[in-house]
Amino acid sequence: MSLPDSQLPQKVTVYEVGPRDGLQNEPGVVPLAAKRDFVTALAKAGLPFVEATSFVHPKWVPQLADAKDLLASLEPVAGVRYPVLVPNMKGLERALEAGVDSVAVFLAASESFSRKNTNASLAETFERARPVVERAKAEGLWVRGYLSVVWGCPYEGPIDPNAVAPLAAALVEMGVEELSLGDTIGVADPAGVRRVLDVVAPNVGLERIALHFHDTRGTALANVLAGLQAGVSVFDSSAGGLGGCPYAPGASGNLATEDLVFMLDGMGIETGVDVEAVRAASLAMAEVLGRSLSGRYAAAGPFRPQGKIES
Repeated sequence: MSLPDSQLPQKVTVYEVGPRDGLQNEPGVVPLAAKRDFVTALAKAGLPFVEATSFVHPKWVPQLADAKDLLASLEPVAGVRYPVLVPNMKGLERALEAGVDSVAVFLAASESFSRKNTNASLAETFERARPVVERAKAEGLWVRGYLSVVWGCPYEGPIDPNAVAPLAAALVEMGVEELSLGDTIGVADPAGVRRVLDVVAPNVGLERIALHFHDTRGTALANVLAGLQAGVSVFDSSAGGLGGCPYAPGASGNLATEDLVFMLDGMGIETGVDVEAVRAASLAMAEVLGRSLSGRYAAAGPFRPQGKIES
């Protein structure tokens, strides 16, 4: 069921994933100083969550091998968390040594993607995640859970929402405080978003759900609107549209943070995010990478009317 415009969320939390989900997909390693400047600029732009890095083994994601050094270089910004991805207990231990206060675990909604991504079955990955979440909670950390390929898997095709619901419930039962449902290969549409939320939300609580859309086929903002109309108020995005997934063929860039904030600003929905500051951070990173980024707002810039033409 869709909410009328007057009942849409008045405030949305934008969860920034660019420094982790974006830069991990780059072919080369971004210098530590450039990563630090990128994360800091995004934090100062008003984003309350800036997912900074990952404690995945450097063999698998060499782009983020400097995770500990990056975290040590970041300055605290009031009201901002720097979550990190932890794939297993070893990753959590390394994150704890680095002094983090928030972590995320990552699981899949399809058997094939789970095996391709982690060399383990769905059941095995959930059993591995449980002690990680329990330990993180015992250490007083804020814990987020990602569930990927919710709307479609590159190996299995469309995913049945009724198969997603028990997986989402299992993550919440473990103790995650927020559950991000991911359209990893960008195949969701607004009707599909509603179908998933209709079966998942009753089991986990709408207030725990975040939505993570890729703009692979140009539907990300339409899907955000569907999420808003269902009452979701947390959305993931990546500055400049950076990112994808190294284990998902065809999974091009995430929804750009600037594009999301521009739309929400226009709808009168509060985010607390300075869209121009995010754009500046994206353009600076584009210069470091030596290429343009996929975000539309980063390329187009603000709307500045030139004035009426005299007849």
